[in-house]
Amino acid sequence: MHSCFELQNILHTEIPLTRQIGIQVEHCENDRIVLTAPIEPNTNHKCTAFGGSLYSVAVLTGWSMLHHHMQQQQLDGHIVIQHSEVDYKLPVDGKIIAECVMDTPEILDKFLKTYKRKGRARINLQVNIVFENTIAMTLKGQYVVHQ
Repeated sequence: MHSCFELQNILHTEIPLTRQIGIQVEHCENDRIVLTAPIEPNTNHKCTAFGGSLYSVAVLTGWSMLHHHMQQQQLDGHIVIQHSEVDYKLPVDGKIIAECVMDTPEILDKFLKTYKRKGRARINLQVNIVFENTIAMTLKGQYVVHQ
């Protein structure tokens, strides 16, 4: 199983943008992944978090959830976001905190079994950006993993 440090190194090595926007892995367990990024390199002209940065941190949080579970199963594959819907609810003018919770393990099990059988699978994940204990943005993403 990857530690938070190992996951962060993978993100920073395989996806250079993660270094540029300051992504840190704060929590990584089977049921919950949390990525954060500082506001400073991610601000827009209104001194709030740039929507593209929020989107990037959210997409990468879902990516990290799948990567974590693929590594646990000793599976290799290419993880991509295929489709997403984003709802920007509130501005974020502080630390960006993105959380993906895997509260339906049976969906993950089906995803992993399909991938093992077919070499390709898709799964829907939700990631929330939380600011001041309120959901500021929600990303509903369909991720595809293929060999």
